[in-house]
Amino acid sequence: MESKLLIEKSSPGNTGVDLPECDVPVKALSEYFPASVLRENLDGLPELSEPEVVRHFVNLSTKNHHVDKDFYPLGSCTMKYNPKINDAVAARPEFAELHPLQPEVSVQGALRIIHDVKTWLGSITGMADFTMQPVAGSHGELAGVMVMRAYHKARGHQKTTILIPDSAHGTNPASVVIGGYEPLTVKSTSDGLVDLEDLKSKINEDVAGFMLTNPNTLGIFEENVQEIARLIHEVDGIMYMDGANMNALLGVVKAADMGFDITHINLHKTFSTPHGGGGPGSGPIGVVEKLVEFLPRPQVKKEGENYFLDAAMPGSLGRMHSFYGNFGVIVRAWVYIRSLGEAGLRDVSRHAIINANYLRKRLEEHYDLPFQRPTMHEVVFSGDRQKKNGLKTLDIAKRLLDYGMHAPTVYFPLIVSEALMMEPTETESRETLDRFVDALIEISRDMEDNPELLRNAPHTTPVSRLDEGTANRHLNINWLSE
Repeated sequence: MESKLLIEKSSPGNTGVDLPECDVPVKALSEYFPASVLRENLDGLPELSEPEVVRHFVNLSTKNHHVDKDFYPLGSCTMKYNPKINDAVAARPEFAELHPLQPEVSVQGALRIIHDVKTWLGSITGMADFTMQPVAGSHGELAGVMVMRAYHKARGHQKTTILIPDSAHGTNPASVVIGGYEPLTVKSTSDGLVDLEDLKSKINEDVAGFMLTNPNTLGIFEENVQEIARLIHEVDGIMYMDGANMNALLGVVKAADMGFDITHINLHKTFSTPHGGGGPGSGPIGVVEKLVEFLPRPQVKKEGENYFLDAAMPGSLGRMHSFYGNFGVIVRAWVYIRSLGEAGLRDVSRHAIINANYLRKRLEEHYDLPFQRPTMHEVVFSGDRQKKNGLKTLDIAKRLLDYGMHAPTVYFPLIVSEALMMEPTETESRETLDRFVDALIEISRDMEDNPELLRNAPHTTPVSRLDEGTANRHLNINWLSE
């Protein structure tokens, strides 16, 4: 059924508020605002009761798919269920109503939380120190590249390039360019790993560092990572780990032990904040000892029992964000880590790895699996087998919506044809995974027996299939001026 706008539901005289008589002197708005921004009358505003307004927005919210509604196996994004206690604690007025300009003595609890989280992240990754300022993974990447640049500048280097594997996240080359370097692509082998010979051919004194996701975007652990680090360090390059896939590593292996010098972590993925739609996010970066002096300032530090913001950092690259970063996300991470503890965090990764390999085994007979090896937290299939029927991976994704589940990531990484990238996370039960697998198997059969069913999917969603290319190129916003 088509949804009506609030103004279309309006009925004169309806209201959801009953204000008391004003007991203070009345001032006209015209005394405070120019006439150009004031309405001459209130005609045209919707008039509805409170339940009508609540039902309108609740009904709209259920039209959108989200992780609380059903399975959301978006590869590389770690769309896992987030415990509600995290949201409840972060919403407490003691946290939510803090002002970032309050004196440090009045926000000791908040500073302790920031200090706790960065200390715990250091223990998890092996890094010497963290900054909590970056407010997204890409923001953390940029901060890492800027730390890299500050390090090389301090040593008098004139380096120009940063190496990136061909399976990298799209934000990696963007961060490199914004940070003032030139990205240079390193090929992958048929096993889905970094091609060491291609890497060696591109390493020289111009190389500032290597940005590597481990496990990579194929879900495969880079087993030669320590050799890669040795090669990069031979030219005084910096090893940077894109931490988007940290959900596979908690309690399993530390970034520093693999040879990385910098890593960012997506708190909004690995450490449990609902994400998507542009925020909220948090992408703190950790560094080894030789890079600590270049971290953004100020840093939250502890002296005795007191916490304070230390801005006396002469080598710092400066601020990456105002105030403390996205504090609410940091609070959620604090609750999440405290709730799980060391053993619980280790179980997170173990269960995520088990779930991904369960999907791999159950689906390998029905979809092409380009890389025949166990994966970590995610697995990438190909829809090439199904494509012979004149259909594409996009059709599979659209049809999945009719089963009440979100589609996996499609067409990424780019090195896999008709890619279907699945990350089940640790929060999904075997029953949910079986339902997902059964749907994909049925869809594969329908691609042969009833291709039109997929070509016109989805059939049960509030909005049917859109011409996404045309919508992106010719955005219609005329209604804004009507």
